[in-house]
Amino acid sequence: MDHSRVPVLEALQEFRRRGDTVFGPPGHRQGRGVDPRVAEIVGLDVFRSDVLSLNGLDDRRQSQGVISQAQELMADAVGAEHAFFSTCGSSLSVKTAMLSVAGPGEKMLLSRNAHKSVIAAVVVNGVEPIWVHPKFDAERHIAHPPEPDDVRRRLEEHPDAKGMLLITPTDWGTCADVRGVARVCHEYDVPLIVDEAWGAHLPFHPALPAWGMDAEADLVVTSVHKMGGAVEQSSVFHLQYDRVSPEALKQREDLLGTTSASSLVFATLDGWRRQMVQHGHDLLEAAVRRAERIRATAGELPGLRPMGQEIVDEGLAAEFDPLKLVIDVRELGISGMQAAEWLRTHRHVDVGGSDTCRISASITHADDDETEKILLDSLRALVESADTIERQPPVHLPEASALELEQAMLPRDAFFAEVDHVPAERAAGRVAAEMISPYPPGVPVIAPGEVITDEVLDYLRSGVEHGVLIPDAADQSVRTLRVVARR
Repeated sequence: MDHSRVPVLEALQEFRRRGDTVFGPPGHRQGRGVDPRVAEIVGLDVFRSDVLSLNGLDDRRQSQGVISQAQELMADAVGAEHAFFSTCGSSLSVKTAMLSVAGPGEKMLLSRNAHKSVIAAVVVNGVEPIWVHPKFDAERHIAHPPEPDDVRRRLEEHPDAKGMLLITPTDWGTCADVRGVARVCHEYDVPLIVDEAWGAHLPFHPALPAWGMDAEADLVVTSVHKMGGAVEQSSVFHLQYDRVSPEALKQREDLLGTTSASSLVFATLDGWRRQMVQHGHDLLEAAVRRAERIRATAGELPGLRPMGQEIVDEGLAAEFDPLKLVIDVRELGISGMQAAEWLRTHRHVDVGGSDTCRISASITHADDDETEKILLDSLRALVESADTIERQPPVHLPEASALELEQAMLPRDAFFAEVDHVPAERAAGRVAAEMISPYPPGVPVIAPGEVITDEVLDYLRSGVEHGVLIPDAADQSVRTLRVVARR
């Protein structure tokens, strides 16, 4: 296929050339009606490029096939049989993917280290989750993806499960044995969905971890805005084989997705695909080398412990994404959240993630010598200033087994049940009717339907006292919890 072509961008360019006068949405009329004070900040070209797909980029019959051509090029670029664009982010794409495999009341295997969007999908879709618990790294207090044998055990216990959802890479860059998990799933003739939100770059350089389509996954969801070059909410479904119907996937996406898809998302997805096909290897080669330089230099700074290939060498993960700079800061006497806040306040550097133990920064093809220097200078300044950062009450990190809560009710049933709001002191033993997710990374510690324990409550409440944000809880202070009512 001709990857110099960019059907969406070409259609947008032609729309501008024609100078069409529009009498439908968007109401700002390609910027003519936008408040100049807004245009001064975000740029008038943002509005000029905001065009309807139908009766804008294409006619109402889609006779030019603008979007379908762009999707075919994307599929060809990454070795998929089909690709579908989504403008609602991978949070919605994951829900769509799950609904394409399992319906209400059916079972589905899920990695328990899943993002809250996966748990939300369980509630929305009404599936019965069969949790596959991740491999817990007690030293680093981090969850790595489950292994093929973990998946096999759960499929042996639940042979009626309709499929498996695997999260890889994790927020911290550790990766699963995708091929091994896929082959286990295929032995049971069920599809493997891979939530590869952090992996849009993986198809374009051999030094990166295995790409889901190459590793025999059936359906892969990527967030191109995370590690690629498209705007926020840019997501793509990649599909192969016949275990997931393309027709079912499109219909489920139509059920959940927007009817007002963003031309900005489509256009930047199209352009990013062309960039990666033509220049991706060289751009990612430079990014990998840059990340390794930063990791090595950071490792020489006292109190910083970058994570890297040793995770694989220790048998804790199948692969590690070298573009993830995950740095344990506990030896500085502070938490990752404190480090992230200090870097933002004092150095105007925003790292991608943080938790009680570490910070995380992603290196992409967009980084250069200047951003490399800024990051390293900021890390040096953090080390030098760590003693000045006010100490906060410690977070009581639980043992791995304490995080494996009993599932007493289906998440959907618990979420929509009659509820009580009880003080935290009386919540142990009750069934949660809400998600409680320290953010970032946004992995629920408690999911609806799980039995609350004293250990988890101690972890959450000590986290709040330290400064952990829990935005999805009804009471973000976790002084009270929303639980299933006893009637």
